[in-house]
Amino acid sequence: MPACPPPDADVRRLAALAGGSGTGWPLQFVTPGFESLSSQEPQAIGLTYWFDAAPDGDPHPVTVRFIGVRLDMQGSRGPKDSFQEVATLPRAQPGSGRVALTHRVLDKTPGRWQVTAHAIAGAPQDGGGAQVPPVPLASATNIGVSSYAPLAQLRAPGVVLGAWPALVGTGVLAALMMESVLAARRELPVSRVLLVALVACVMGLLGAKVYYRVMHLEEKGRLLSVGMSIQGFVLAAIGTFVLGAAMSGIPVGVQLDVTVPSLLLGQAIGRLGCFFGGCCAGLPTSSRWGLWSSDRQVGVRRIPVQLMESALAATLATATLLTVLAGRPHVDGMVFLAGFALYVVGRQLLFQLRGLPRKTAHGRQITLVLAGITFLAALAAGLLARPNPRGAARRGPAPTRGRRERRPRCWGARQGAAVRCLPARVRSGYRRHQSRAAGGQRRSCRLPAQAALARGVLSRGGRPPRPRCQGRGANPDR
Repeated sequence: MPACPPPDADVRRLAALAGGSGTGWPLQFVTPGFESLSSQEPQAIGLTYWFDAAPDGDPHPVTVRFIGVRLDMQGSRGPKDSFQEVATLPRAQPGSGRVALTHRVLDKTPGRWQVTAHAIAGAPQDGGGAQVPPVPLASATNIGVSSYAPLAQLRAPGVVLGAWPALVGTGVLAALMMESVLAARRELPVSRVLLVALVACVMGLLGAKVYYRVMHLEEKGRLLSVGMSIQGFVLAAIGTFVLGAAMSGIPVGVQLDVTVPSLLLGQAIGRLGCFFGGCCAGLPTSSRWGLWSSDRQVGVRRIPVQLMESALAATLATATLLTVLAGRPHVDGMVFLAGFALYVVGRQLLFQLRGLPRKTAHGRQITLVLAGITFLAALAAGLLARPNPRGAARRGPAPTRGRRERRPRCWGARQGAAVRCLPARVRSGYRRHQSRAAGGQRRSCRLPAQAALARGVLSRGGRPPRPRCQGRGANPDR
């Protein structure tokens, strides 16, 4: 294993993203860059050791021993003034290029530290079981300062601090804007739709925390300090959308149809934050299509699975948006089911590129089958169902029997016609007929007595009865 050569221009840029400092290459201190937090407790020492992976062969482990002492101390040395810790990369992928192994030393005294790193690259066992002697890597000594522990946990080469909350917040704003536009196009109450969406975002964040805690019981810490899972966010947000729409008097199917393009758009933007923030990283690879990225511990050329999922979400967001804009589907809610099922299928296929350990033996296969069946069912329902009737039934649910309806406003007295109380659709029909009168000549319009309110015709999706116009000017309908 050759010694690590001096850093080139690309590596210096990656080190700058991590706040790297010092000249003791290949060992660097990772600092947050905030002087106001330099003395805040708890403190940690962020260290990154750089090395080049072997050009060929089998994956092999790399072990780095860090030995540190505090320099600016007075009196006798205590347990928080020195350390010896070991960081291990179990599988260094041959041909993956330059690798950055980041380690944090926690609960130490703030100040200036001198750290020495000794690294060895172990070799895998051959077919006969013999162990090949490990290969020593370059040793290095560097001097740096400790940093605020919560920020040190987030900093690493290739990780942009603040990228995840910035891009996720941008995705939420873009999703809310798209949902408001689609709700207005579908003639839904925009204010109530946005209120339900905001509540769904809050419940989604709580669901993401709870889901992550349930799936990672081995991790310690409070609920607010643990990670988040997108599965929990989606499940909690969808449940909130359904309940909120039902309680707000919004058709649930229509609400979900205008929600799915917005949800996928937010996911497409938020996954970019995962790539630059160092979470949900893909497997290391030696392929030329791999991109150098980090999971906050190991920076290496990886499969850009976050960008692949972002592209998947953006494609489905575009497809569902065009479907919603094309017109109301035959069955409300089918656009949501089809788009969401396809996203679940694509996400399950991408999971194997992240190398996540399976929680169940057949959970991934079962999820794929259920999502595929849901998509096919939604597609069949959308193609085989009869279209929605025209008229009032298309604009909303039919009036419920036994519930008193709001009485429409009366009109017509100012035009000299008899005062009639008519539904909004019939009133608009009268206005259109009056606007067609030649030269603005006055005339009176009467509705046939047998269809005064046209309640039965409108409830079946029919057209309002044609008024009979009297006075000067020809009837515009003739």
